[in-house]
Amino acid sequence: MPERNLDFDKVYNRRNTKSLKYDFAKIRNKPEDVLPLWVADMDFKTSSYVEDALAELARHGIFGYSEVETPYFEAIKGWMEKHHNWEPKEDWLIKTPGIVFALAMAVKAYTSEGDGVLIMTPVYYPFFEVIEDNKRRVISNELIMGNDKRYHIDFEDFEDKIIRENIKLFLLCNPHNPGARVWTKEELTRLGDICIKHDVIVVSDEIHQDFVFGEAKHIVFADIKKKFQSITITCTSPTKTFNLAGTQVSNIFIADKKLRYAFKKQVDAAGYSQCNVMGLVAGEAAYLYGEEWFEAVKAYIWDNIKFIQTYVDNNLKGVTMTKQEGTYLVWLDFNKTDIPPEEVDRRILYEAKLWLDSGAIFGKAGEGYQRINAACPRSILEDALDRIRRVI
Repeated sequence: MPERNLDFDKVYNRRNTKSLKYDFAKIRNKPEDVLPLWVADMDFKTSSYVEDALAELARHGIFGYSEVETPYFEAIKGWMEKHHNWEPKEDWLIKTPGIVFALAMAVKAYTSEGDGVLIMTPVYYPFFEVIEDNKRRVISNELIMGNDKRYHIDFEDFEDKIIRENIKLFLLCNPHNPGARVWTKEELTRLGDICIKHDVIVVSDEIHQDFVFGEAKHIVFADIKKKFQSITITCTSPTKTFNLAGTQVSNIFIADKKLRYAFKKQVDAAGYSQCNVMGLVAGEAAYLYGEEWFEAVKAYIWDNIKFIQTYVDNNLKGVTMTKQEGTYLVWLDFNKTDIPPEEVDRRILYEAKLWLDSGAIFGKAGEGYQRINAACPRSILEDALDRIRRVI
C-alpha cells in the first residue's frame, strides 16, 4: 500500500483542533491573529500508515488499559539499528508519556533538593523548569558561538563547574535544541570521559536524533563506550520524527540496573503506569512502516532550511543563521541589527504578528536570538520571513 501523505506543500487548517500551537495564543497573552512558528511540532500530516493504524484502533471502540510486548520493542530496535547503528536491549526500556517527564524523573531519582544540575546553555527551556521546579539549582555551562556559526563546548568550564558545584547529574541535549548542533563523537567522548572521572550521571535527550543534515552524524552517547552505557539514561521518542507529540509516548533506555531501578521508582511514585494506547499503536506503526514518509519529510525540511539560509543572507541585514546540523528548529541571531532584544521581540510579535520563541527563554546566552520552526509548508515559511523583513 503506497504512502498517501507526501504533499508537504498543502496547508491544513489547524485552528479549532485543540492545537497548542494555533489555538492558545490568547490564553498565552499573544495576539489572536499571530502566525505561530514556535512550538516544535510539524504542520504536516503524519504517515498514512500511522493514520490507518490509529483509525483501526478507533473503530474497535474499546480503550481499556493497554500495554505492549516484544513486537513494540523490536520495532524500535529495528529503527535504531538501521538509522543509528545502536542495539538497545528490551530490559533497558521504560516507557514514559514524554521526555520532559523523564527528565523530571531523572532529576528526582539522582539528585537531592539543593543540588546543582548541569546544562549547556542556551538550551530547551523545560531543562530549566524540571530542575528549578524540583528545588534543584541550574548550573550553566555556556556554549561558545564560533566564527563558523556553530556552537562549541567550553570543556574547561564544564569540568570546573562539575568540581566546584559537586555535580551529580548532567542533562545533555543532542542534537542540540535550539543551537542545531549535532555533537561529534570526539566532543561527546570528551564530555563522557569528564563525567566518568567525576561520577556524573548523564541524561541524554536524543529526541531530535533522526533530523540530522549534511555531513553531520548522530552518535548515541551511551554507545560510544561501555563505561558511558553504565552512567547514561538515553531518551528517545517517535514523536518528533513522525509528528506524534499529542500521542504522549517516549522510550527511555537505561542499561545500568541500579540507575534503572531508581528511575522506575520515581515513575511509580508519580503514579504513572501504562502509556497512552494511541501512542503505543502510533509509535509501532511509525517505526515499522513510516520510512518512506520520514525520508520525504526530512528532505522537504532540509530544503526549507536552505531556503531560510538564502533568505536571511539576502534580505535580513544584520541577522545571521546558526549553521543547521540537526533538528528542524532554526536559530536566528538578531544581535547585530542594533535593535535591543526586547524590541526585536516586540516587533516580531506585535508588528509582524509572528509567534516565535524568543531566545531569552533558553537562558541568558540566548538573548537576542529567535527560534523559528521550519517544519511547515514553504508558503507559510516564506510569509513568516517576509513579516520579519518588514519589521527588521
